[in-house]
Amino acid sequence: MILAIDMGNSNIVIGGIDQTRTYFVERVTTNHQKTELEYAVDIKNIMEIHSMPMSSIEGAILSSVVPPLTDVLLCAVKKITGKTPMLVGSGMKTGLNIKMDNPKTVGSDLIVEAVAALRDYTPPVIIIDMGTATTVSALDHEGNYIGGVIFPGLRVSLDSLSSKAAQLPYIGLNKPSKIIGKNTVECMKNGILYGNAAMIDGIVDRMEEELGSSVSLVATGGLASLVVPLCRRKIVFDEALLLKGLMILYEKNK
Repeated sequence: MILAIDMGNSNIVIGGIDQTRTYFVERVTTNHQKTELEYAVDIKNIMEIHSMPMSSIEGAILSSVVPPLTDVLLCAVKKITGKTPMLVGSGMKTGLNIKMDNPKTVGSDLIVEAVAALRDYTPPVIIIDMGTATTVSALDHEGNYIGGVIFPGLRVSLDSLSSKAAQLPYIGLNKPSKIIGKNTVECMKNGILYGNAAMIDGIVDRMEEELGSSVSLVATGGLASLVVPLCRRKIVFDEALLLKGLMILYEKNK
Protein backbone atom coordinates (compact mmCIF):
# COMPACT_ATOMS: atom_id res chain seq x y z
CA MET A 1 0.00 0.00 0.00
CA ILE A 2 1.15 3.54 -0.70
CA LEU A 3 0.21 6.77 1.04
CA ALA A 4 -1.35 9.03 -1.61
CA ILE A 5 -1.85 12.67 -0.66
CA ASP A 6 -3.42 15.54 -2.59
CA MET A 7 -3.06 18.98 -1.03
CA GLY A 8 -5.64 21.52 -2.15
CA ASN A 9 -6.37 25.03 -0.97
CA SER A 10 -9.15 23.99 1.42
CA ASN A 11 -8.53 20.32 2.16
CA ILE A 12 -5.81 17.71 2.07
CA VAL A 13 -6.99 14.33 0.83
CA ILE A 14 -5.08 11.47 2.43
CA GLY A 15 -5.59 7.92 1.23
CA GLY A 16 -4.17 4.43 1.36
CA ILE A 17 -4.26 2.60 -1.95
CA ASP A 18 -2.65 -0.24 -3.87
CA GLN A 19 -3.18 -1.82 -7.29
CA THR A 20 -6.31 -3.65 -6.19
CA ARG A 21 -8.24 -1.42 -3.78
CA THR A 22 -8.56 1.84 -1.88
CA TYR A 23 -8.21 1.20 1.85
CA PHE A 24 -9.23 4.61 3.14
CA VAL A 25 -9.88 8.20 2.01
CA GLU A 26 -9.94 11.03 4.54
CA ARG A 27 -9.77 14.83 4.46
CA VAL A 28 -8.08 17.28 6.81
CA THR A 29 -8.21 21.06 6.62
CA THR A 30 -5.36 22.81 4.83
CA ASN A 31 -3.86 25.04 7.51
CA HIS A 32 -0.86 27.28 6.78
CA GLN A 33 -0.13 27.59 10.50
CA LYS A 34 0.44 23.89 11.11
CA THR A 35 3.94 22.49 11.53
CA GLU A 36 5.27 19.30 9.96
CA LEU A 37 4.80 17.57 13.33
CA GLU A 38 1.12 18.52 13.46
CA TYR A 39 0.54 17.19 9.94
CA ALA A 40 2.48 14.05 10.86
CA VAL A 41 0.13 13.55 13.82
CA ASP A 42 -2.89 14.01 11.51
CA ILE A 43 -1.62 11.30 9.17
CA LYS A 44 -0.72 8.98 12.05
CA ASN A 45 -4.19 9.41 13.57
CA ILE A 46 -5.87 8.59 10.25
CA MET A 47 -3.78 5.44 9.93
CA GLU A 48 -4.70 4.39 13.48
CA ILE A 49 -8.41 5.06 12.95
CA HIS A 50 -8.34 2.66 9.99
CA SER A 51 -6.17 0.12 11.85
CA MET A 52 -3.37 0.47 9.33
CA PRO A 53 0.14 -0.09 10.72
CA MET A 54 2.84 2.28 9.50
CA SER A 55 4.80 -0.78 8.32
CA SER A 56 2.14 -1.36 5.64
CA ILE A 57 3.28 1.78 3.77
CA GLU A 58 5.76 0.91 1.01
CA GLY A 59 6.02 4.47 -0.33
CA ALA A 60 4.22 7.78 -0.72
CA ILE A 61 3.35 10.36 -3.38
CA LEU A 62 2.18 13.96 -3.01
CA SER A 63 0.34 16.28 -5.35
CA SER A 64 0.16 19.90 -4.17
CA VAL A 65 -1.26 23.21 -5.39
CA VAL A 66 -0.17 24.98 -2.20
CA PRO A 67 3.58 25.67 -2.67
CA PRO A 68 4.20 27.19 0.81
CA LEU A 69 3.05 23.93 2.45
CA THR A 70 4.58 21.42 0.04
CA ASP A 71 7.87 20.98 1.90
CA VAL A 72 6.06 20.92 5.24
CA LEU A 73 3.92 17.98 4.15
CA LEU A 74 6.83 16.18 2.49
CA CYS A 75 8.75 16.39 5.79
CA ALA A 76 5.67 15.29 7.76
CA VAL A 77 5.31 12.12 5.67
CA LYS A 78 9.02 11.33 5.94
CA LYS A 79 8.89 11.88 9.71
CA ILE A 80 6.33 9.12 10.27
CA THR A 81 7.14 6.71 7.41
CA GLY A 82 10.88 7.18 7.02
CA LYS A 83 10.31 7.46 3.26
CA THR A 84 10.63 10.56 1.07
CA PRO A 85 7.44 10.94 -1.00
CA MET A 86 7.46 11.43 -4.75
CA LEU A 87 6.23 14.90 -5.72
CA VAL A 88 4.02 15.34 -8.79
CA GLY A 89 5.61 17.99 -10.99
CA SER A 90 7.66 18.72 -14.09
CA GLY A 91 10.01 15.91 -14.98
CA MET A 92 7.65 13.20 -13.75
CA LYS A 93 6.58 10.61 -16.32
CA THR A 94 2.80 10.90 -16.76
CA GLY A 95 2.08 9.57 -20.25
CA LEU A 96 -0.27 12.54 -20.68
CA ASN A 97 -0.05 14.81 -23.71
CA ILE A 98 -0.98 18.34 -22.59
CA LYS A 99 -2.09 20.64 -25.40
CA MET A 100 -2.13 23.96 -23.57
CA ASP A 101 -0.47 27.34 -24.22
CA ASN A 102 1.87 26.62 -21.30
CA PRO A 103 1.62 22.99 -20.11
CA LYS A 104 3.67 23.77 -16.97
CA THR A 105 0.84 25.94 -15.62
CA VAL A 106 -1.66 23.07 -15.49
CA GLY A 107 -2.35 22.19 -11.85
CA SER A 108 -0.83 18.94 -10.66
CA ASP A 109 -4.23 17.82 -9.37
CA LEU A 110 -5.74 18.18 -12.85
CA ILE A 111 -2.92 16.12 -14.36
CA VAL A 112 -3.37 13.38 -11.75
CA GLU A 113 -7.13 13.22 -12.38
CA ALA A 114 -6.62 13.08 -16.14
CA VAL A 115 -4.19 10.17 -15.83
CA ALA A 116 -6.73 8.20 -13.77
CA ALA A 117 -9.65 9.11 -16.04
CA LEU A 118 -7.81 7.88 -19.13
CA ARG A 119 -7.31 4.48 -17.52
CA ASP A 120 -10.85 4.03 -16.23
CA TYR A 121 -13.07 5.86 -18.74
CA THR A 122 -13.38 5.98 -22.53
CA PRO A 123 -12.24 9.24 -24.16
CA PRO A 124 -13.31 11.84 -24.87
CA VAL A 125 -13.71 12.48 -21.14
CA ILE A 126 -14.86 15.51 -19.17
CA ILE A 127 -13.66 15.63 -15.56
CA ILE A 128 -15.46 17.81 -13.00
CA ASP A 129 -13.60 18.55 -9.76
CA MET A 130 -15.59 20.45 -7.15
CA GLY A 131 -13.43 21.93 -4.41
CA THR A 132 -12.39 25.48 -3.52
CA ALA A 133 -12.71 26.13 -7.25
CA THR A 134 -14.72 24.01 -9.65
CA THR A 135 -12.68 22.85 -12.63
CA VAL A 136 -14.05 21.17 -15.73
CA SER A 137 -11.28 19.55 -17.80
CA ALA A 138 -11.55 18.04 -21.27
CA LEU A 139 -9.65 15.10 -22.76
CA ASP A 140 -10.16 14.66 -26.50
CA HIS A 141 -10.68 11.49 -28.56
CA GLU A 142 -6.96 10.67 -28.46
CA GLY A 143 -6.73 11.25 -24.72
CA ASN A 144 -4.94 14.60 -25.00
CA TYR A 145 -5.53 17.13 -22.22
CA ILE A 146 -6.87 20.08 -24.24
CA GLY A 147 -8.06 22.52 -21.54
CA GLY A 148 -11.20 23.38 -19.64
CA VAL A 149 -12.87 25.99 -17.47
CA ILE A 150 -12.48 27.19 -13.89
CA PHE A 151 -15.12 28.96 -11.83
CA PRO A 152 -15.60 29.77 -8.12
CA GLY A 153 -16.40 26.75 -5.99
CA LEU A 154 -19.81 26.14 -4.51
CA ARG A 155 -18.85 26.98 -0.93
CA VAL A 156 -16.75 30.01 -1.97
CA SER A 157 -19.74 31.44 -3.85
CA LEU A 158 -22.14 30.78 -1.00
CA ASP A 159 -19.89 32.23 1.69
CA SER A 160 -19.27 35.30 -0.45
CA LEU A 161 -23.00 35.84 -0.84
CA SER A 162 -23.58 35.52 2.90
CA SER A 163 -20.72 37.85 3.82
CA LYS A 164 -21.74 40.59 1.35
CA ALA A 165 -25.43 40.71 2.24
CA ALA A 166 -26.27 41.54 5.85
CA GLN A 167 -29.63 39.76 5.89
CA LEU A 168 -28.48 36.54 4.22
CA PRO A 169 -27.38 33.82 6.68
CA TYR A 170 -24.59 31.24 6.50
CA ILE A 171 -26.32 27.95 5.72
CA GLY A 172 -25.79 24.20 5.48
CA LEU A 173 -26.01 22.26 2.25
CA ASN A 174 -28.31 19.28 2.78
CA LYS A 175 -30.12 18.01 -0.30
CA PRO A 176 -33.13 20.12 -1.34
CA SER A 177 -36.49 18.42 -1.85
CA LYS A 178 -37.64 20.84 -4.57
CA ILE A 179 -36.21 23.78 -6.46
CA ILE A 180 -38.67 26.50 -5.41
CA GLY A 181 -37.66 27.57 -1.91
CA LYS A 182 -40.21 28.73 0.65
CA ASN A 183 -37.84 30.73 2.88
CA THR A 184 -34.51 32.56 2.62
CA VAL A 185 -32.39 29.58 3.66
CA GLU A 186 -34.10 27.25 1.18
CA CYS A 187 -33.83 29.83 -1.60
CA MET A 188 -30.08 30.26 -1.01
CA LYS A 189 -29.43 26.52 -0.73
CA ASN A 190 -31.44 25.72 -3.84
CA GLY A 191 -29.85 28.55 -5.76
CA ILE A 192 -26.30 27.44 -5.08
CA LEU A 193 -26.90 23.68 -5.54
CA TYR A 194 -29.24 23.76 -8.55
CA GLY A 195 -27.30 26.71 -9.97
CA ASN A 196 -24.06 24.72 -9.95
CA ALA A 197 -25.84 21.64 -11.34
CA ALA A 198 -27.32 23.65 -14.21
CA MET A 199 -23.97 25.33 -14.86
CA ILE A 200 -22.23 21.96 -15.11
CA ASP A 201 -24.95 20.59 -17.41
CA GLY A 202 -24.62 23.66 -19.64
CA ILE A 203 -20.81 23.55 -19.76
CA VAL A 204 -20.84 19.83 -20.60
CA ASP A 205 -23.33 20.44 -23.44
CA ARG A 206 -21.11 23.14 -24.94
CA MET A 207 -17.93 21.10 -24.54
CA GLU A 208 -19.59 18.16 -26.28
CA GLU A 209 -20.49 20.44 -29.19
CA GLU A 210 -16.88 21.62 -29.41
CA LEU A 211 -15.51 18.07 -29.21
CA GLY A 212 -18.00 16.86 -31.79
CA SER A 213 -19.22 13.76 -29.94
CA SER A 214 -20.70 12.46 -26.73
CA VAL A 215 -18.32 12.15 -23.78
CA SER A 216 -17.67 10.12 -20.64
CA LEU A 217 -18.44 12.19 -17.56
CA VAL A 218 -16.75 11.78 -14.18
CA ALA A 219 -16.88 14.02 -11.11
CA THR A 220 -14.75 14.13 -7.97
CA GLY A 221 -13.97 16.50 -5.12
CA GLY A 222 -15.42 17.16 -1.69
CA LEU A 223 -18.56 18.93 -2.91
CA ALA A 224 -19.34 16.85 -6.00
CA SER A 225 -21.55 14.37 -4.13
CA LEU A 226 -23.97 17.23 -3.34
CA VAL A 227 -24.34 18.45 -6.91
CA VAL A 228 -24.00 15.38 -9.16
CA PRO A 229 -27.42 13.93 -8.15
CA LEU A 230 -29.05 17.23 -9.20
CA CYS A 231 -27.48 17.28 -12.67
CA ARG A 232 -29.57 16.18 -15.65
CA ARG A 233 -26.54 14.63 -17.30
CA LYS A 234 -25.46 11.16 -16.12
CA ILE A 235 -22.19 11.76 -14.28
CA VAL A 236 -20.14 9.12 -12.46
CA PHE A 237 -19.05 10.25 -9.00
CA ASP A 238 -15.56 8.86 -8.34
CA GLU A 239 -14.37 9.93 -4.89
CA ALA A 240 -11.02 8.16 -5.25
CA LEU A 241 -10.13 9.48 -8.75
CA LEU A 242 -7.17 11.51 -7.47
CA LEU A 243 -5.83 8.64 -5.41
CA LYS A 244 -6.05 6.30 -8.39
CA GLY A 245 -4.11 8.79 -10.47
CA LEU A 246 -1.44 9.13 -7.79
CA MET A 247 -1.13 5.34 -7.65
CA ILE A 248 -0.62 5.19 -11.43
CA LEU A 249 2.03 7.92 -11.32
CA TYR A 250 3.80 6.23 -8.42
CA GLU A 251 4.06 3.00 -10.40
CA LYS A 252 5.26 4.83 -13.52
CA ASN A 253 8.02 6.65 -11.67
CA LYS A 254 9.30 4.31 -8.95
